[in-house]
Amino acid sequence: MAPGSEQTHFGYESVPLEDKQRRVDNVFHSVARRYDLMNDLMSGGLHRAWKDALVTAINPPKSAREFTVLDLAGGTGDVAFRVVAAGGSGTRVIVCDINADMLTVGRERAAERGLDGVVSFEEGNAEELPYPDRSFDCVTIAFGIRNVPRIERALAQAYRVLKYGGRFLCLEFSSVDIPGLEALYALYSFQVIPRIGEIVAGDREAYQYLVESIRRFPKPQAFAHMIEAAGFRRVSHTPMTGGVVTSHSGWRL
Repeated sequence: MAPGSEQTHFGYESVPLEDKQRRVDNVFHSVARRYDLMNDLMSGGLHRAWKDALVTAINPPKSAREFTVLDLAGGTGDVAFRVVAAGGSGTRVIVCDINADMLTVGRERAAERGLDGVVSFEEGNAEELPYPDRSFDCVTIAFGIRNVPRIERALAQAYRVLKYGGRFLCLEFSSVDIPGLEALYALYSFQVIPRIGEIVAGDREAYQYLVESIRRFPKPQAFAHMIEAAGFRRVSHTPMTGGVVTSHSGWRL
């Protein structure tokens, strides 16, 4: 490590900031083909309900009115497909992900569904979005913000590309807030999930990292302050499923 190198965390490990993105990319390269199956197994299918709640908050118009969503780190298209199904003919989604393997899976799934014309998949870094200012009606990120090396930069970029009156919505794993459940959740996270990853995806280490990254992520109130610091207003957060997941919201006003 070079003297003075800025540090961040890859799970519980302290690493040079410039190394984190490469290592995160390797994780998702490894699990891309089994990512959605693993989400089902790890959450008992609950991730579907969480994402449906996200789409309800997006509330795309059921009309021909133009409404464009930027879905960050949504490579497999899971959220994007839900958004276009809920919206009208004017709804479009751009999925922006830094990982080419995840995007390949998403494009294949879009083609199978005949959604090539309404959902596009573009490679890009959430810290340096390749889009003009005030381009989108809504920016979303589901279970991806904790993998961004510089979260503050990603939030600032989300703010920049939102239109005035646009909304930022984020789903992220959080801290269980039900007494007695926390210990059970920790046991499941650190003992069961990596084992599932080993059996189903053939990569225990990737899922060990994903579990550790959840524990390293800021508490909901602290993350809400980060959203506010990026310029968003009417910032709020709502715990879901006993605090396993938190839904965050902020508006560009």
